[in-house]
Amino acid sequence: MPGGRPGALSGPSGGAVGPLWGRGGSGSRARTRLHFVTAAATKCPREGHAQAPSPSPRPLPTACANCARASEQLRERPQDTPMAWPPLSTLPDTPFPSWTLAVLAGVAEGLLSPAYWALDRLLALLVPTTAQRARWRRRRAGLCLAVGARALAAPLLLLALLLALLPALPGLLLWLPVQAKRRPFVHQHAAAAATAEPWDARRARGFTFLTANVCLLPSGLARFSNLGDTRRRAALIGRILAAGAPAEASGHRHGLLEPRRGRGYGGTAVRGGHPGGDAGRGAWRAATADGAMEWPEMPMANPTSMANSRPTVDSVPAPELPLTNPTPGAAPCPASGLGPERPIPLADPMPAVLSARVPPDTDFVCLQEVFDGAAAAALRRQLGRRFPHVLWGVGPGGLRCGRLRALGSGLLLGSRFPLLAARFQPFPNAAREDALANKGLLVAQVLLGTEQGRRVVGYLGCTHLQAPAADATIRDQQLSLVLRWLWEFRQEQDRRGDLVAFDVLCGDLNFDNCSRGDAQNRQHRLFKEFWDPACCDSGQEQPWAIGTLLNYLKIYEEPVSTPEEMRRTLSQPWGRERFLAGPILSCGALDPMAPRPWQGRRVDRALLRRDPALTTEVIGYSVITELATMSDHLPVALRLRLGPADL
Repeated sequence: MPGGRPGALSGPSGGAVGPLWGRGGSGSRARTRLHFVTAAATKCPREGHAQAPSPSPRPLPTACANCARASEQLRERPQDTPMAWPPLSTLPDTPFPSWTLAVLAGVAEGLLSPAYWALDRLLALLVPTTAQRARWRRRRAGLCLAVGARALAAPLLLLALLLALLPALPGLLLWLPVQAKRRPFVHQHAAAAATAEPWDARRARGFTFLTANVCLLPSGLARFSNLGDTRRRAALIGRILAAGAPAEASGHRHGLLEPRRGRGYGGTAVRGGHPGGDAGRGAWRAATADGAMEWPEMPMANPTSMANSRPTVDSVPAPELPLTNPTPGAAPCPASGLGPERPIPLADPMPAVLSARVPPDTDFVCLQEVFDGAAAAALRRQLGRRFPHVLWGVGPGGLRCGRLRALGSGLLLGSRFPLLAARFQPFPNAAREDALANKGLLVAQVLLGTEQGRRVVGYLGCTHLQAPAADATIRDQQLSLVLRWLWEFRQEQDRRGDLVAFDVLCGDLNFDNCSRGDAQNRQHRLFKEFWDPACCDSGQEQPWAIGTLLNYLKIYEEPVSTPEEMRRTLSQPWGRERFLAGPILSCGALDPMAPRPWQGRRVDRALLRRDPALTTEVIGYSVITELATMSDHLPVALRLRLGPADL
């Protein structure tokens, strides 16, 4: 391509999309240099030395020393020219490659919308949340009126659904082939948010990663997780995740009077409550002048070495104190002895883990379960205020891997740095209710800066594994696919001279490090390549680690109804045992033999590759309560300090 501007590779089935020069593709640059040299051959830098332009590109004759020196300078100049910042994106910015397909997709969705709306409203009517039940009980004759209104509305919605099936059938027949042509993801470049300044790798810098399962299913399906009002929640979550947005009161503040019993999705279950009073109010807090939370820069002492021997303890430690700052000087638990012998220091003591606010310096956000289309649109509009680069519409539905996928992958990635390339790979082995979603792995190559002609890049993966607790074998296969796809993507996008700053994998893995039923998954070989900072070893957590999966039937109770209340409650053992999901067996039932007090199921992870190319320190790990009553998961933030590089 003249001028050396790289092109893009894209495909509807989930291939890599990125620069043509991503893997050893220096032909375009070489042709550019040759073009410059040929043009310069018409005039020698030394006066009186001139040549006729050659019709074919060939190097200058070496008879003149000045001409030879000019030729060498012109050959080297493009290599020293800094890359434009931010570089021109080559990722697709529309869901379809042509407007015709976009129009057909709109027609298909218009035909399907009435049936979708009627079914969604019917499910929402039949499955009320525990907060709704509590409101009915507080009003005189409230329960009778609510049941009566639903008895009248249900037949009308059912009739509307039956009538809407008539246009839905041709809509489905049109929707399926159109979805086959849809791109695997869409890149949103928001002009309202400024791209982060390029990083000078000769100086150390901190990077913050955040992962969260936001449970933005269609409202009817979200009721099975005791959540509703998906579009309203999406707007609130987007404002919270966009750093600098004003905090708003959210959720229901009314206690749960009659908790239901039963087993929930992914092994969440009700455990008998324990009486408790007000939690200690001396938890660590740090605030800037404008009230936003910030990470403390803790000194690095007693670095955790990857080569330390494994601990012999095979059970979950039972902390008796609130999860605030540990005793100064207490050494962190040694990490697993698996993997290369490359030490990654861990803050000692670790800053307070529980935080009521999202870190304002978040650089990358990885979200799961962004399934509802309207909710996704509201969410990415809000995220565009903070993250100029957002990948959305990841893994569209349709016929994928021989099965009908009614929903997409639910993955969404936001970045303050430019994205050079990205790829989505769907899982071929989903089962049960998860087979309705096109889950998989989204991985992106991020440009952090350039130094002396070398690109400084990072790799960021986002995934969501099989959810039902009994499907450990399926999750094991998906972990193997994730490990292989990450390696293949790096091999394809790696360019000679690249400096890889980080390789981070985030997501909802749907298994933890304390349940006996998850033993098969936590021993997967992926953990030989990637390190979990909150994990000491298989079956043993760091003393400060805390679960991220809530007891979904109790998310509206007063002790966890606001970010501050939830932070205070979960800092106490009784609060964690009452409001967090407990350890499970392989069948998904609660483990009656789990040692108490336990830390909860930590299914949301932020992992980093064990053998970093740069000096890497973990200076912060935070479990965030700001999404109280808006999700049944707690977001996790990981902060790394990288560099400086010896260039």
